[in-house]
Amino acid sequence: MTDAHTMTGTLYGVGVGPGDPELMTLKAARILSDAPVVAFFSKRGKLGNARRIVDGRLGATAEELRLDYPFTVEIPVSDPRYHCEMASFYDAAAQQVADRLDAGRDVAVLCEGDPLFYGSYMYLHDRLAERYRAEIVPGITAMTGCWSRVATPMTRGDDVLSVVSGTMEEDRLVARLEVADAAVIMKAGRNLTKVRSALARAGKLDRAVYVERGTTPEEKIVRLADKPDDDGPYFSLVLVPTERRTV
Repeated sequence: MTDAHTMTGTLYGVGVGPGDPELMTLKAARILSDAPVVAFFSKRGKLGNARRIVDGRLGATAEELRLDYPFTVEIPVSDPRYHCEMASFYDAAAQQVADRLDAGRDVAVLCEGDPLFYGSYMYLHDRLAERYRAEIVPGITAMTGCWSRVATPMTRGDDVLSVVSGTMEEDRLVARLEVADAAVIMKAGRNLTKVRSALARAGKLDRAVYVERGTTPEEKIVRLADKPDDDGPYFSLVLVPTERRTV
């Protein structure tokens, strides 16, 4: 009996790291140089950070499949239209990828950081992994890239690290921060006013470090308490290292 998977291409979710092209793994570079189709998410009219990271790494004959979001921050997540329209977008994107896989062509989907950590690739994986061979190529996450640039230990001994989203309601965010020995707040950019307030209420604002576009030439690092405004791009996060202890 012939396995249907042998007749189709392989889906690769390829983590390309936090921004610095040199932080991409050798495996990711090899797969991208050989992939006949390279898909990537982007905002309309923009190249996209993941695609920018791999510039010069793709095969000369590779098809580049752009998957343009219908919107990014124009509609809040709380709006009922958001989930409906994004679900339709991912359905259509998955079908475009499936068409290539059905033709026997491998498809490498780029993902900044790691594909399964707040990555858009996971929504294609949910829709396609049961029907096609799928392989995940892990990548250095934004948080690990950023805390390496800050060069401050995040956890020691039996510390507990919490990773939370800046989109959370403030009281929930405070509750999480209060019990964490160390924390990473993702999606901080447009939520900095709330994030700053939550950290102050949790008594941890003095330890918080804001990192914008970490590991890239546009990188900015500053203590959040010293940041004069609450403006920040999507690619920013806040680190809350553990309290220093002597051994």
